[in-house]
This record gives sequence, structure tokens and C-alpha cells, in this order.
Amino acid sequence: MATMGRAATLRGFRELVDELGGDGVALLRRFGIAPEAVDSDDAVATSESMGWALEVAATELHCPDFGLRLAERQDFSVLGPLAVALLNAPTVGTALACAQRYLHIHHAGISVELCADPEQQPGVISLNYRDMAEVSAFSQGIDHGAGFLHRFVRHGLGGAYGLRTVYLPHPPRAPAARYAEFFGADVRFDMPTTLLRFPAELLARPMLGSDPMLHTLAMDYLARNFSELDRTMTARVRLAIDRAFLESTADIATVAAMLHTGPRTLQRALSGEGTTFTAVLDTARRDATYRLLLDTDLPLSRITVLVGLREQSALTRVVRRWYGRTPQEIRSQGRAGAVAATHANRRAANAPAENSHTALARLIAPRV
Repeated sequence: MATMGRAATLRGFRELVDELGGDGVALLRRFGIAPEAVDSDDAVATSESMGWALEVAATELHCPDFGLRLAERQDFSVLGPLAVALLNAPTVGTALACAQRYLHIHHAGISVELCADPEQQPGVISLNYRDMAEVSAFSQGIDHGAGFLHRFVRHGLGGAYGLRTVYLPHPPRAPAARYAEFFGADVRFDMPTTLLRFPAELLARPMLGSDPMLHTLAMDYLARNFSELDRTMTARVRLAIDRAFLESTADIATVAAMLHTGPRTLQRALSGEGTTFTAVLDTARRDATYRLLLDTDLPLSRITVLVGLREQSALTRVVRRWYGRTPQEIRSQGRAGAVAATHANRRAANAPAENSHTALARLIAPRV
């Protein structure tokens, strides 16, 4: 099963490789990652390909702290829409809770979780960073992820935040002093997992420069579009299909190109999530058809084209399969229901309002 992540995870990779004397474009292509994909918020790549790109860059360029260097130079826009929610959260605790819930939309194989301090020191809490990549040799990816997370917390608080200790699950790849310099704290290697230990009181501290309105809007967007934690690739494909209905043809080749990946890779990722491209397309087509029938006056011939069907008779067949009714019946019944709802709202608006005692009595009165 291919675990997918946003190719933006490697934003800045090309430039860093070039600065170190390598060829960033060629190195990305060697692992099947389109160079332009890293500049997109939608493009995806396999976790394994990104992990190997980091490892090989570090080895071939004789740069053992490559993962830390990449984390050091990236801005938080690599997280796409998630960055807006995180950076505008009211407190550090809220931001980390948001990351715990939605980091999967950036990379399906990575998660963070607040947990008790393994050293049981009072007033200290731990942030556990987990990389589910099955190839345990991806230490550069772990360094990059832990380093990026550390920079985010430091940015949110406007500077040093009292980080006590960092646990890393691999031997030091660069001199230990380099890790201590980067994190500004003691770093322990060959630990069971990746942890950042810091004072628990920081969770209540406000995020620097946050905007509550932007946070609310971003959280609403995430909740509407990325509610199923185990269907990350499915959600991305669904969004791409919805966009393709408006811009082009929603076939697998088009959608894969929109996500900067190949059709076979896309199918493998969807299969790992228990679905297929055909199933996602059918659901998207069903929902789009229903909206167009109820919310527009477009003729059925035009709706047929918009949802990617060739003949109006095909539209009639699939609508019968989905809803047990014809397209025209759905449109007519939907409008009749809307008219009835309008009349009911008008009657309610003209009725005398109940006082609070009357309303309470009605609610608690025994029903016969």
C-alpha cells in the first residue's frame, strides 16, 4: 500500500540540493517526483519516494544534517490550508490539537499527539511525532519532521519556549552538537520514538499574531472537506474531481495529472483506503447532479455534460440507480418541497411568539 503525502513537504529541496553542488531537479525525478509538484498545494507523492529523496541527498552531497537544513529554510505555507488554521489558532494547545486532528491531510503517514511526559516530571508534557513509513532508515525524514515541528512551536510563541529534551529514534546522523544547536536543547538518540518535551503551561499561551476569524474560517473548511481521517487520498481525489467537472474531463488521467501523480499510483493509494477511482467518481457525480437539479434551471442536456456523461439517457439511468426516480421527478419534487418550506416559514414568522414559560410548559408536558 502506498502512503501518500503532499509533495510540498519537499518545498525548498531543489534549491538546497543545488546550493550543495547537486542537481535538485534530477534528484527529484530519480524518485518519480515531478519538480513542479513541490510548488503545488495539491500534488502528491509517495512517502517512500520522498523519504528516499532526503536520504540520498544527504548521502550523495555529504550533508548529514540535510533534513534539519530543509526544515530550517521552509516556511509554513508548505502545509497548505492547514497552515492557516494552525498559525491563527488562539493558543498553542489549540494549534497542536488541530495538527493532531488534521495533519493527515498534509501527509497520511505522519501524526502528532500530546502525551504524558515519559520521565514523569511535574509540569512537563510531551509532543509525540510519528512517521509511519515502513522503511525505518528514513532518519533524514524524521529529522526534517521533528525540526519543522520545533520551528512551528517556536514561531507561535515568538522565540525559545523552554524545550527540555528531544528524543530521536535513530543514531546521530550529524554531530550531536549540530542537533543541540538546532533544537536549543538536549537531544537523546536511539530512543523508542520521537518526542519534544516542554512545559505544559505553554499550551495555554496565545499564538503570536493569530486572527480568530481566519482560524474559524480555516477550521470550517477543514471540517467540511477533510472529515474522514482514514480517507486522505480519497478526499483529495474527490476535490480534484469536483474541480475537473468545471474545468475539464473528470477521468483518472486528468485527476492524476491535477495531483501530479500517475494513474496507477493513484489507484494503489485509493485501494489502500478501501475504494476505487470509479467509486469516488460515481459519488461525486451523484452529488453534483443532485445539486444541479435542485439549485439550477440548467437543461438536462447541459447537466449531462457537466457531470461527464455522454448522453442524457445515461444521466436518466444513473439517477434512477442513485435515487429511484428520474431527473425530472427529483427536480419537480425538490421545488415542491422548497415552496412548502417557504409557506411554513412565513406562517411561523407571523405567529405570536411564545413566552419562555409557555414554551417550557409545552416541552415538559406529558404526551398522550
